[in-house]
Amino acid sequence: MSRAERLLSLIEILHRRRAPVSGAKLAEELGVSLRSLYRDIATLQGQGATIEGEAGVGYILKPGFLLPPLMFSEPEIEAIVLGSRWVAQRGDGELSTAARNALAKILTVLPADLRSQAELSALIVGPGEPIAAGEREIGAIRKAIRAERKLSIAYRDGAAQATRRTIWPFALAYFDRVRVVAAWCELRDGFRHFRTDRIDALEVVDERYPRRRAVLQKEWRAAEGVPPQ
Repeated sequence: MSRAERLLSLIEILHRRRAPVSGAKLAEELGVSLRSLYRDIATLQGQGATIEGEAGVGYILKPGFLLPPLMFSEPEIEAIVLGSRWVAQRGDGELSTAARNALAKILTVLPADLRSQAELSALIVGPGEPIAAGEREIGAIRKAIRAERKLSIAYRDGAAQATRRTIWPFALAYFDRVRVVAAWCELRDGFRHFRTDRIDALEVVDERYPRRRAVLQKEWRAAEGVPPQ
């Protein structure tokens, strides 16, 4: 672990702790000597981190400090680059643009050596199957999910039977070929899944659904056996 990574790890450890933690425990968690730990704390204090405490008492980080510049480990950089590239290639149009913009913003604030690692990342996204239709609806669905709004949709099921549904969308799954809305269906009085390419028309209802999105997601995960992400 480089010293820059160690300083970031130390900040992250202190961020997680609400009570003072001893120098010995911090040094053990970071795998360094107490002497190195004290130097790291002094360095962070010099950079503006409000770390209070002293040897033999313990240390605590007061809120409001972020390490400038933004720091990531090599595996974290690879994960960010690979994830951004996947969304840029396989996400809908709006998310694809957002992924490219987000990665560009991250690169501008990385130190030069880490920026070079990100730009030269050897992890690439391979070609996938053609994505089923449904591009126009995705943006409206994501906005409805964020706002916890009902949707009125004209839908065709797997047998091409047309129905009209009022749903409470709370999640949108991106599979390799299709995108699926997880929602509470008022017609069926239960959780249902709707492929976006089978939605012929949709309208956002100016009405919030009566239960919070987080509650619906928790109940759906329990009912469907979907692990948390």
